Amino acid sequence: MRLTRLAITNFRNITEGDLTPSARFNFLLGANGSGKTSVLEAIYYLGHGRSFRSHLNNRVIRYQQNELVVHGRLDNDSPIPLPVGIQKKRTGSSDVNVSGQHGQKIAQLLPLQLITPEGFDLLLGGPKCRRAFIDWGVFHWESAFYDAWSRLKRLTRQRNALLKTVTDYREMRYWDDQLTLLAEKIDVWRVNYLATLTPKILEITQGFLPEFELTITYARGWDSNMPYSEVLTRQFERDKQLGYTANGPHKADLRIKIANIPVEDVLSRGQLKLMVCALRLAQGLHFTEMTGKPCIYLIDDFASELDRERRALLAQRLKSTQSQVFISAISADHIHDIQDEDGKIFHVENGKITAE
Repeated sequence: MRLTRLAITNFRNITEGDLTPSARFNFLLGANGSGKTSVLEAIYYLGHGRSFRSHLNNRVIRYQQNELVVHGRLDNDSPIPLPVGIQKKRTGSSDVNVSGQHGQKIAQLLPLQLITPEGFDLLLGGPKCRRAFIDWGVFHWESAFYDAWSRLKRLTRQRNALLKTVTDYREMRYWDDQLTLLAEKIDVWRVNYLATLTPKILEITQGFLPEFELTITYARGWDSNMPYSEVLTRQFERDKQLGYTANGPHKADLRIKIANIPVEDVLSRGQLKLMVCALRLAQGLHFTEMTGKPCIYLIDDFASELDRERRALLAQRLKSTQSQVFISAISADHIHDIQDEDGKIFHVENGKITAE
C-alpha cells in the first residue's frame, strides 16, 4: 500500500500538517531542527505505534498539548482509500483506528523500511537490533509469528520468575515443554525466512560494495547441535544462579562478516551506511516479491555519510524499486541524483510544511 494522505497534529514541533504525497518520491527539505525528520517519525509512528527516536511518548507529543494524532489514507487498490489513524494521549492511553474499527493493527497494512543516520545500530549495535530486523520479515512472512513470539516472551518472563523460587527441575518441566515448542517453531520460521532473504542481500551488497565478499550466518541463540529442551535441562542450575534464561530465541543473532571479520571492523562509515541500505532495501524488495505488495521507504538525511558517487548508487537502486519513498535532506543539492519527474518536494520550516 501507499500513503495518499498524511495528516499530523501536535507531533513534536508540528502543530498541524497535511500532505498529499506522491506515489513515488517525496522530499522533505529544511534546516536542522525544522521538523522534517518529525514527518518521517510520524509515518513510522502510524505504522508501528511508537517512535524510532524515543521510547517516551510524552517527548513525542507537542509541548503543553494533551495528545497527538497521526492520520493517513492508504491506497489499497480499491476505489476508496483505506483510512487509518493513531491517537496517543499524554496519560499513556492510545487508540488505533483502521477504517472506523478501533483496536486494529496497522503494521501489516503499512510495511516500512527505515534508514536513519543512527541506523548503524543494525551493524554496530547488539543482537537485539538484528533480531528485530529478522523478526520484521518473519512477522510479514508468517501470520502466526506475532502471537507465538508474544507467548514466548510471556513464558520466558514466567520462567525467569520461577527460577528465583523453584528448587527442583521437575517443577519447571511443564513450562519448559511449552517454551521448547514455541522456541523451535520460531527458529524454523527465522531459518526459512533468512534462506530466501540472504541471496537478495548478497545481490544488492555486491552492487554497492563489489570489492568485498560477504558472509551471513544465523545464530539461533543456543547450541545448534542440541535440542532446546536439552539446553533448558542442562542449563537449569546455571540459569537459577543467574536468575534468568541465558539461552534461547531471545538471544538469536545475525552475523555479517567479510573474510571472517565483522563488517564493522572492515568498512568505512560510508561503506557501513551502504551496507545498512543494502539490508533494508533487500528486505523491502523481498517483501514485495513474496507478497506482491509495495514497501514504503523512509530515509532520514539522505546525504549523510555518502559521497556523490555513493548517493548515485543508492538513488539508482531506490528508483528501481518502484516504491513510495520519503526522504529528508537539508538542501536540494543533496537530492539532485534522486529527483524524478513524479516526485514532490515539501519544505519544512519551524514545524510548518508547505508543498512546492
